[in-house]
Amino acid sequence: MNYKIVFSRRKTLTITVERDRSVIVIAPEGTSPERIHQIMESRKLWLYEKTRHAQKYDPLPHPPGKELVSGESLLYLGRHYRIELVEGEGQIEFDQRFVVPRHLVGKPLVFRKWFIKRAREKILSLASCRAKILGVSFKEAKIGDSKYRWGSCTPNDNVIFNWRLIKAPMFVIDYVVVHELAHLIEQNHTPHFWNIVRAQIPNMEKAKAWLLKNGALLEQDL
Repeated sequence: MNYKIVFSRRKTLTITVERDRSVIVIAPEGTSPERIHQIMESRKLWLYEKTRHAQKYDPLPHPPGKELVSGESLLYLGRHYRIELVEGEGQIEFDQRFVVPRHLVGKPLVFRKWFIKRAREKILSLASCRAKILGVSFKEAKIGDSKYRWGSCTPNDNVIFNWRLIKAPMFVIDYVVVHELAHLIEQNHTPHFWNIVRAQIPNMEKAKAWLLKNGALLEQDL
C-alpha cells in the first residue's frame, strides 16, 4: 500500500484519500513508521472501499475546454453565461454575460485570473462568516489550485479552497466551506463530523451529488 506521510503538531492521526486515489497520512510528530504501518494495515478494508468510491475517479474523459468565441458559454456560480466578444482594449466585464475584448482571445489565463479574483471575494468572505457561526478560527484562508481537492484544512489550521469552486452554485460552495471548517473541530470523517456539517448544511447530500456529477465541468481550464 502506497501512502504519503505528513507529520504535524496535531495529536491524532488522520488518513485522507484524495480524488486521484492517492493516500495521505497526517501523523503527530514522533509517530514511528511501525505504528503508522500498523494503523494502515488495520484500515485496509476501509481504504480499499474509499479508493474505489465513484467520487475518487472519473471513468469518463473530461469534456473539452471552452473557446473564447461569441455564443460560447462559461460556467459561473452554477449557471452558464454567454460570451460576447467586443472591440476595444479593456478587460473582461460581467453583466449577466461575459463581455470580452477581442484582444484577449488566445489568453485563457486572463479568464483564470478573473475567476480567481471572484473566488477570493466570495469564497473567502463566506469562510469568515461560516467560521463565526461554527465558533472556529483558522490561521489563514486561501484560494489554491489543487487538481484533486475542492478544499483542504491543513495541519497548521489553514483552510484552502480550489478556485474552480467559483463555477459551482453557492449551495455547493457553502457545503465545501463548512466541510473544511468542520475539520477544525473534528479532524476525521467521523459520525460527529458529518453531524456538524449536516447541522449547517441540511442539503449536504444534494451538494455532494452535484459535485460528483459536475466535477469534471469545474476542472475545465475555462
